[in-house]
Amino acid sequence: MNISRSSINLLTKAGIFSVLLFKTAAADAQSAHITIDAAKVLNKVPATLYGSCIEDVNHEVYGGIYGERIYGGNFEEPALAHAFKGWANLQGEWRIGGGGAGSAAGPGYTILRNGVQTNNGSIEADIAFTDRGRDAGLLFRVTKATPGSPYFNGYRVSCSKGQRRIRLEKFNGRPALVDESAEDIDIKNEVHLKIKATGNHISVYVNSSETPVIDYSDKTPLPAGSVGLYTNNAAASFQNIAIDADGNKSKEASLTPVTALQVSFQWKPVGPVAAVKYSLDSADAVSGRQAQVIEALTANSKAGISNAGLNHWGISIKKGQRYPGFVYLKAQGYSGTVMVTLESDDAKTIYAKATISGVSSAWKKYSFSLQTTGSTARGNLVIRLLGKGKLLIDRASLSGAPQDEFKGLNLRADIAGMMQKEGLSFLRYGGTMVNAKEYNWKNMTGPQSLRPPYRGHWYPWSNNGFGFEEFLQLCEAAGFTSAFAVNTEDSAEDIANMVEYLTADKSTAWGAKRAAVGHPKPYPVKYIEIGNEEVIWGDKKEDYEHYAQRFNILYDAIHAKNPAIKVVCAAWWRPKSPNMEIVFKAINGRADYWDLHTDADEAAAGTTVDKNIQHMHDLFLQWDPATKMKCAVFEENGGLHNMQRALGHATTLNAIRRHGDFVLTSCPANALQPYLQNDNDWDQGQIFFTPDKVWGMPPFYVQQMASANHQRLRIAETVEGPLDVSATRSDDGKELVLHIVNTGKSEVTSALDITNFKATGQVAVTTISAPPSAENTLEEPSRVSPLSKVISLQKEYTFLPNSYTIMRFKR
Repeated sequence: MNISRSSINLLTKAGIFSVLLFKTAAADAQSAHITIDAAKVLNKVPATLYGSCIEDVNHEVYGGIYGERIYGGNFEEPALAHAFKGWANLQGEWRIGGGGAGSAAGPGYTILRNGVQTNNGSIEADIAFTDRGRDAGLLFRVTKATPGSPYFNGYRVSCSKGQRRIRLEKFNGRPALVDESAEDIDIKNEVHLKIKATGNHISVYVNSSETPVIDYSDKTPLPAGSVGLYTNNAAASFQNIAIDADGNKSKEASLTPVTALQVSFQWKPVGPVAAVKYSLDSADAVSGRQAQVIEALTANSKAGISNAGLNHWGISIKKGQRYPGFVYLKAQGYSGTVMVTLESDDAKTIYAKATISGVSSAWKKYSFSLQTTGSTARGNLVIRLLGKGKLLIDRASLSGAPQDEFKGLNLRADIAGMMQKEGLSFLRYGGTMVNAKEYNWKNMTGPQSLRPPYRGHWYPWSNNGFGFEEFLQLCEAAGFTSAFAVNTEDSAEDIANMVEYLTADKSTAWGAKRAAVGHPKPYPVKYIEIGNEEVIWGDKKEDYEHYAQRFNILYDAIHAKNPAIKVVCAAWWRPKSPNMEIVFKAINGRADYWDLHTDADEAAAGTTVDKNIQHMHDLFLQWDPATKMKCAVFEENGGLHNMQRALGHATTLNAIRRHGDFVLTSCPANALQPYLQNDNDWDQGQIFFTPDKVWGMPPFYVQQMASANHQRLRIAETVEGPLDVSATRSDDGKELVLHIVNTGKSEVTSALDITNFKATGQVAVTTISAPPSAENTLEEPSRVSPLSKVISLQKEYTFLPNSYTIMRFKR
């Protein structure tokens, strides 16, 4: 923190001190006045305040905190339905439609034209929408595109049936809107879209108009690159595609389909394609819906498949470490050995290898150990046939090296350790993933290699390898208070068995099963949420009544096994709806908390949160003055992870401190996010990661600062001016902490009067400040982070613009 313009003057008299902060010479500085009474305790602040939420298991957990290093190891993902001659499929289910290319609705589906690198030219197409969806469009000057990821460098023009504006975005890893059409355009079901670029000038045309709807000059134009088609959660088809690549024109109205190799699409074929046949067997799999089949036609083909982990990033490996794994194999007329390797991305370097011989004609698990001779962040796990014949493959796994595990668990120590450094005191495992019909705790226990996959909400080929038990082990090892959500339609018997499995003594039937898999002591389960955002789809009385009925059925099942567990209501909160009172009265005296989801993208989000929590509390007391039901903010939501979102979290924490006796916690979502990948449109991760790196975004540091300076008692504060402030002190009265947020773009100089607290001559000050759009990157992971300094009690202090400051005083 740069405090060269900041100082504090303290005048102490008989337990009273005054901090006089005067306006600086800056013309745009503002003034404020903060008054604190350290003797007036208003409420308590829960130690569980500092929460986070994991709600997308397949991308926060797999490839992330979970120790599994390959992605798609159960081979549930289908092969690509079609490939187009001359086009590369980066992501998605593309097909032939009306002589052109069509796509189902999915996140970031992209195909690029092979062999076309253009700077000056154009791409155009007729786009037909078959649903309202999100958007679809054209790509230009695309570079650094990676299979499996919707992020790249380049330009994108998008439109949709519901959007009405044509948008031009520029990608430098992530998209930024640079221009849009000035007038509304009624797209209806079809539109002809054209991008034309010359140097730094980009024009966008719609339908038959010769006047561009966007005419944009880029001061820092991107270099030559590929052209392509994309859809984003919208079913669309592209016809009459025409490309002008620096004067070389081509019309591709009729794309030529090519039969895609039948390899589960999280894997890639290796070896000479002519010497091997690939297929997927849906009749004979270990425990899922299909297995991969490879038939080597020659004895020396070295045919196989490779996996590069989540997003095809590559698997991070270190020299001199041992990476354990296993794979299920079944031979059909195959008598050769199988070689498992860790290789470089270009297959030129082998870092480790193991061989498996004598493969059985029945499914069998084969374990291997890969001792590395080198390091890379772009490794691939490769399974090769060293013989002739047919081999079935299923349930492949590769764990991290024991040195990289978190406290002996199959978890990435760097990510789990970063969550601890954030200062988390509470972790929720829930979100929309629990609303999937097949989400059930029974499939999350037992040997991980045999747990069945399920049709998830965010990802249709979800894996049960990480479930409630692994989550609770993480929380137990890291010291987090845990909460998890269950599906509302689970049976009472299932939920009762789950509670017994997790919390009962090993003398019980289900407790004995837990002990048998290595955890003799019950898990410290305190909170269970029934459902997630239930009835969010509409304010329907019958749906709210159904939820209340399901809540009570599952509540009874939980309390029959463990009455100490606190149960959380997940009915979507609509304070103006009479259905809230109906649900309240149905669950009052049973539900301990009602889950309130808030928005945190705006810097001053806490102002709205404060009002909403107060309104909820007032309604509860109106409906029953004696109620004990309280609130749990299990999701702070949005689409940002920058400094603006950090301030939104800081003001939200200030708001919740004011209601500390009523609110259990506040959990920003999402706890974790893979770098350059977000399939559920919530681009709001606190901790970002790649296969070998982990770093915090600005909201991470706000949470860290707040947690590190927690005090249990909130004391009275009055603020005049544009600052958001909450004040707390220790039980013994020896420490006082101020949380001060300046959400404005100007400095604020404030007078501060604190009574009933006699301070020493030193004040610890920690500040995080940056422009609202600032965020941390892979290249600069600590660019936006707090700075701390102990300062003497001098004359003046100025709060920086866009800042969160903690001032810590001692008697």
